[in-house]
Amino acid sequence: MQAERVAIYPGTFDPITNGHFDIINRASKLFDRIVIAVAKSSDKNPMFGHDERINMAKIATTEIENVEVEGFSSLLVQFAHEKNSNIIIRGLRAVSDFEYELQIGYANSSLAPSIETVLLMPSLSNAFISASVVRSIIKHNGKVDHLVPEVITERLRELHCI
Repeated sequence: MQAERVAIYPGTFDPITNGHFDIINRASKLFDRIVIAVAKSSDKNPMFGHDERINMAKIATTEIENVEVEGFSSLLVQFAHEKNSNIIIRGLRAVSDFEYELQIGYANSSLAPSIETVLLMPSLSNAFISASVVRSIIKHNGKVDHLVPEVITERLRELHCI
């Protein structure tokens, strides 16, 4: 029997966006199981706490059967090994993302040569969306319901962010 193909999709997910959801949905069709790895990332000074970002990722992906969400604060390759995965998924929106993702992929490979990084593009309609753009719009009381999954819009209202 072939081993289960487990892929890790890491990020801060501050908050999870339609772009993230698009990548998760695509990856869920390519791999047996997807683990959304929500990084603690306190050095990034996230808008939402770690537990809230985990919660948002869970509620956004509840209908995708082969997706689970976990928080982590270790090295990504260490987390991947704990999950019996040698696949890391990263989203690639634009050429400007490529150099950064290439460096991170090489760094991960230098720490764990068995790790493969798979770059997925979101659909064109989601290519411009980033969590930093969403946060900026939220901070300026703008409309974000077209940028995040509907359940996240509801959660942002519950949190009195929008």
